[in-house]
Amino acid sequence: MDSKIRIVPVNAVDGAFLDRLSLCVEERFLARAVVERSLALSRSALNATRGQLFVSTLTSKATQAHPDRDGTLLVLTDFDLYKTSHRFVFGDADETQSVASVSLHRLRPEFYGEERDPNVLFQRTLKECVHELGHLFGLRHCVNPRCGMYYSNSIFETDNKTSYFCETCDRRVGRARR
Repeated sequence: MDSKIRIVPVNAVDGAFLDRLSLCVEERFLARAVVERSLALSRSALNATRGQLFVSTLTSKATQAHPDRDGTLLVLTDFDLYKTSHRFVFGDADETQSVASVSLHRLRPEFYGEERDPNVLFQRTLKECVHELGHLFGLRHCVNPRCGMYYSNSIFETDNKTSYFCETCDRRVGRARR
């Protein structure tokens, strides 16, 4: 596995948020995390009927804009994401292209009628980034509901898990780093 994680924000994402995220990602994966130039993406890329962005479209646009295959890409967007098989996804990983995508849209407390809370948004984002990057490091979903590799069907499951791997998954990702 490459030792560089390239964070690509879509449109405008707060710089302090990205800096904090890159430090946490470095610590979790023992890899250098760098924030790349932003990917400009207009609302015209959204599915007009759904008002969502097809995750494969995001992956394609990110790899076109950042063709250098040095490391893995972690794409962060405010657009609501979906896959053919899912009404929505918090994130997704394309192992063949080494691209992980995470949407902030449904991670925001405001989406659920709660007050804006930047720390809750950050913690949820970190958990989903760890999860999707875990797939790029060869991990599968875990049955431990506290593990970062546990599959979140809802925001409650995201809130319940940690941004760390359980011992089993941590050993597996450690072998992938060697």
